[in-house]
Order: sequence, then C-alpha cells, then structure tokens
Amino acid sequence: MGNPGKIGVPMMNLVRLKGVPILQQLHLEERLLRTSSHNWCIINDATNQPTIVMGVSGKPAELLEIESVLCDQIPVVRRFTGGGTVLVDPGTIFVTFICNKDAVAGVQPYPQPIMSWSGALYNKVFQGIGDFHLRENDYVFGDRKFGGNAQSITKNRWIHHTSFLWDYEFRNMAYLKLPARVPEYRLARGHLEFICRMKDYLSRSVFIDRTIEAAKTHFSVRSTDLEAIETTANTKFCPSTRLLTMQELEAAAKFASQSKVSLTQSFSL
Repeated sequence: MGNPGKIGVPMMNLVRLKGVPILQQLHLEERLLRTSSHNWCIINDATNQPTIVMGVSGKPAELLEIESVLCDQIPVVRRFTGGGTVLVDPGTIFVTFICNKDAVAGVQPYPQPIMSWSGALYNKVFQGIGDFHLRENDYVFGDRKFGGNAQSITKNRWIHHTSFLWDYEFRNMAYLKLPARVPEYRLARGHLEFICRMKDYLSRSVFIDRTIEAAKTHFSVRSTDLEAIETTANTKFCPSTRLLTMQELEAAAKFASQSKVSLTQSFSL
C-alpha cells in the first residue's frame, strides 16, 4: 500500500497535470499499473490536441469515420484498457485511479464493484450539482452522458480512468460512428443528443478540487510531480498503448469501403 499516512488509511500519490498529450498520459498510467506498488490518482486538465482513443479491442473500421479521420489527420490511439471509443481534446478532463486490490475496504477487484465505488466517490464530487447518476457504466446528468469509463484489472492491482466532457466541439463528434453496442438508456439518440457539457454545471477548478477532496475520504493523499516519477521510472517497461500507423488506418478504410460495396451488392440481389 505504500508508506502509511493516517492510521489505517492507505496512501495515495496525487499527480496533477495540465495539457499533457493523452498518449503520454496513458503510457504513464500503464507503467504505474504494472511496475509500481503504490496507489495513484492522476488528474490531467486537458490534452493538447484532438485525438481519438479506442479500447484495447476496438476496430477502426467499425468505430470511426475513417476517411474523415485520415483527411484531417486525427491521431488514433489504442489504449491498454477496455471500454469504448472517445474523442478527447482541450475540453476533456481526465481522472485516473490506480490502486492495489486491497486498498479500498469492501471493494472486490472486479469491474462492477470498482464501477460502483467510483459512482459513490463522484456522488460526493457532484453533491448538489445537477442530477448525477452512474448509468450502465457512464456518468450522467439526468439522461445525458458527460463521463466515459474504462478499466483494467491485473492480479494485484486495478485502474479505473475517466474522460470527462467539460466541453466539446460539435464537429469532432463526426469522426465517430454510432457503435453497434450502446447503453440501453441511450435509445436511438445521436452523439449530440446523448452527451452534455460539464461546464454548464461547474468550473474546471471546482471539479478538480472536489475530486481531490472526495479521494481524501478514502486515502491519505500526498502530491507528487511528473519529474519525480520519471526519475524513478523502470526503463525496461514497454507500454502496449500505441498510436495507430497511417498504414493501419488506410487498411481499415479499405476494409470499410469493401464492406460497404459488399453490403450494397447483397441488397441489390
């Protein structure tokens, strides 16, 4: 659990970042999950440029409007955790918890207990603000999503990370296809009818401060910085999170195009 803080309360290292590229953040998270024995909370206030992030098993041809992505040269990252596809940009706030499996009393290291714990934690964050709920693994105000989650669970540790839509650009949503599997509460709503902006409810700084205060109800929190982590880095670690190559995206575009032709031909028979 790391060095003891308050008696009986596990220690958590807090890392606050601003505008760190999402690929760099995901590399850091994967390394801390796999090579550290401490608990971590990482808060990154925005990434530097629009980037698409897919889950570990995501298929670009099924999830992305590939031609537009290629034309506008939008980077596509495949992360090491499960979950869906998101477009992140300077309007996104990222919050990550990386914990030893026994760090939170009563929380078993399985997806649903971890998700439920996170919902209770963010209930504290949004107390008195909007109609907050955890719905089918999403954070929502009413029936509109503003937070998407992904997880990975190893033998002794787990990670739960969230991208929060503090703000978004309408045009960026056009890079994402409607996924084949959607939450029941989404119904047939398109992206823009399904999501909302956190900025309509609270400021970035208030959200971040309240998140840290909520973490302090479970952990003894101490701040550290990126430089301190980098100097003690395990140089042998090789992350699985990576940027998809142009060749991979072009191959996906070709596959999507052939699938569309095959579908058209089958309907015309």
